[in-house]
Amino acid sequence: MGGSVRAKMTGHFSLTFVDTKAARRLIVGRYNPVHELVKRTISEGKIGRVLSVHFEWLLDTVHGADYFRRWHRQKTNSGGLMVHKSGHHFDLVNWWIDAAPETVAGFGKLAFYGDEAGKKHGWAKEYERARGSAEARDDPFAIHLEADPIYKKIYADAEGEDGYHRDQNVFALGIGIEDDMSVMVRYNTGATLTYHLTAYSPWEGYRVMFNGSHGRLELEVVESQYRIPTSGEGIAHGTQPLPNAGDATVTLQRLWEKPEKLPVVYDHAGHGGGDKRMLNTLFGPRPGEAPEAGDASKQGANERDGALALAVGLMANESFKTQKFVELESLKLPLQYS
Repeated sequence: MGGSVRAKMTGHFSLTFVDTKAARRLIVGRYNPVHELVKRTISEGKIGRVLSVHFEWLLDTVHGADYFRRWHRQKTNSGGLMVHKSGHHFDLVNWWIDAAPETVAGFGKLAFYGDEAGKKHGWAKEYERARGSAEARDDPFAIHLEADPIYKKIYADAEGEDGYHRDQNVFALGIGIEDDMSVMVRYNTGATLTYHLTAYSPWEGYRVMFNGSHGRLELEVVESQYRIPTSGEGIAHGTQPLPNAGDATVTLQRLWEKPEKLPVVYDHAGHGGGDKRMLNTLFGPRPGEAPEAGDASKQGANERDGALALAVGLMANESFKTQKFVELESLKLPLQYS
């Protein structure tokens, strides 16, 4: 997100505000032109007052599995997917509907990855890490560091320096994060959100539906329609478009009217084109590139925005443990900070 709000991932999760008033605060998802179109459509009142939102995010068995073979798979390191992945999604909802979360409840489970689930579903292989393992050679969930020049250089060749193993078995014992999460959020405007994150889907992308007092807005982005384990494509996620890319669509339907497909501009690389627009806004255009002429310069976030996005994930984690509703006030955040 930005550099001014930090989540301390120790035995107890908390948010720490760091005074970086001279810094520019950036949350990359806001710079995606499709996300900007959604924001603009809602802000213009096209569907009236937003009453509820449903948001489903799907990580496929290449990208999703990657969180379970590296440092992220321990919640004390990462806060789990609710914090370091879904935090971006929660910020989008907060920004799209211009609201702050108040109450969160949810269920989270390790349903697919890990030793127990892997054996139950017939996917488990008996190895600690893929490098040097004969059994990992035909495991579609294994990552082979030497197959990608970048990964070989920064991970495989550096193991003697830091001892970090980037290619651990996703069906190993001791994985401490969830792969299937359902969350409900109530906002200060009265709107509600139902959110679901799946980390083991056959395709990758997301769907968001906004129900308003005058209509409905639907967003669907298919980043990858399917994955073939032997293709070797997309090993370094985010450096290039995912293989078998699909479409991005935004559909507006006002009450008593036909649905309307809104024109979209979408790039399958770099967070839907958000990276390029964000860097253009922050550092200026590259040689031969025109200055960003859209609304990107208005998409900046502050410490409060970052804190509220992370807070939803922290409250969800707490609800997973206690099976209770969790109030924002319980985090005791200094939200007057700006």
